[in-house]
Amino acid sequence: MMTADLHTLTGAYALHALEPGERAEFEQHLQVCSACAQEVRELSATAGRLALAVTVTPPPALKQEVLRRIATERQEAPLLPQQHRGGGGPVRGGRSLSRFALAACLAAAVGLGGVAVWQHQEAGDARTDAAQSQQQARALADVLAAPDAKVTTGRLTDGATGTVVVSHTRDKAAFLASGLPKPPGDKVYQLWFDDNGTMRSAGLLNPSSSSESVLMEGSVDSAAGMGITVEPAGGSKAPTTTPLALMKFAA
Repeated sequence: MMTADLHTLTGAYALHALEPGERAEFEQHLQVCSACAQEVRELSATAGRLALAVTVTPPPALKQEVLRRIATERQEAPLLPQQHRGGGGPVRGGRSLSRFALAACLAAAVGLGGVAVWQHQEAGDARTDAAQSQQQARALADVLAAPDAKVTTGRLTDGATGTVVVSHTRDKAAFLASGLPKPPGDKVYQLWFDDNGTMRSAGLLNPSSSSESVLMEGSVDSAAGMGITVEPAGGSKAPTTTPLALMKFAA
């Protein structure tokens, strides 16, 4: 792999999304590239913040369901190393990971409160959409890892939580939602900057996603806080409903 390509793998490495060969090659690169090493440290810290912000404790029934399925799942026969026995044919070589082992890994992830599952999903998304979302992901990570980043967390609706991270040196803010119910009908969740009582649109959330992290559109400027409302599809020029939450930015 060319050195130029290795410089683009910092995000995937931080999310444990590299294949073993790629990971080994990239770790050799880290020993001689201080810029990539620094970026990996920042992105790893960002991933930790994201995990803490969006992780939720699954219901007890979920773990019981996983364990029940483990008990009823048929295990695959182990594959033995190649060898010849008497006049018989060769025995298949190698070893595969059984469904039981995969289910056990899932149960362990559930026991850890869903953090490992979230990280796996993020890693898969990062690999699939890396080409399209790399620039946006870097901008989001830049805000979350900024030295002056300030965090405010509040309750939204139906047990959902929202976290806003503001960096005045970057003049940007990021919003992380967890547990949001799907908006009614053809509605969407819209974010707003609160400019001393005047609400300025800061983008829309994906209506089909209950947990999301986005870079808020526009600059922070003099905004002292933010809000989130339910709006018609496509968003509104000004809020048309009572905010689900209003959060002041941490000083």
